[in-house]
Amino acid sequence: MADCCSNACGAAQVLNRRYRRVLWIALLINVVMFGIELAASLHAGSAALLADSIDFFGDAGNYAVSLFVLTMAAVWRPRAAYAKGIVMGSFGVLVLCKALWAGLEGQAPSAITMGTVSIVAFMANGVVAILLYAFREGDANMRSVWLCTRNDMIGNLAVLLAAGGVFGTGSAWPDIAVASIMAVLGLTSAWEIVRHARVELDMLRAQPLGA
Repeated sequence: MADCCSNACGAAQVLNRRYRRVLWIALLINVVMFGIELAASLHAGSAALLADSIDFFGDAGNYAVSLFVLTMAAVWRPRAAYAKGIVMGSFGVLVLCKALWAGLEGQAPSAITMGTVSIVAFMANGVVAILLYAFREGDANMRSVWLCTRNDMIGNLAVLLAAGGVFGTGSAWPDIAVASIMAVLGLTSAWEIVRHARVELDMLRAQPLGA
């Protein structure tokens, strides 16, 4: 086992230090963008922007959990990913409810605010995605973090398209449609994260004690 400490374990420690630094940067970006998008969604009356702001909030929590489990035993990483999948699924249900409420109100949001903020959000997520790209094929926890960022970039572009639709039609339905799609995307990713985490947990349970 001494060889592990001088070779593989040393490499793992370097990887964890790099990953931790990236997660701190991602956490800061997501907290700031959550505040910006939440304020913008309330100002613009946009369900899609609200969905995007909730994504930023959820991701900030995900990064915080990921930082916590880096120093924990291996079994805690898939457990944390499992919990994050459940949280993502809950956010998806919440966004669907918000979209339904917006549909009942029927008031068109501010297309200019939606478009401007979605571009800023896309740029912010692009920075995070570049930083996380090297870790996308890691364990369930690393994979869940990558999936969150990838989905957020898709969501930003969808909000931008919704802004164009609202501007062109003067209707709230493009905003509502995009918010609903983002919710379904979040639910799909949540299922994938939970499934991947369960596979890792089953593999860990199958290992003999002391392995």
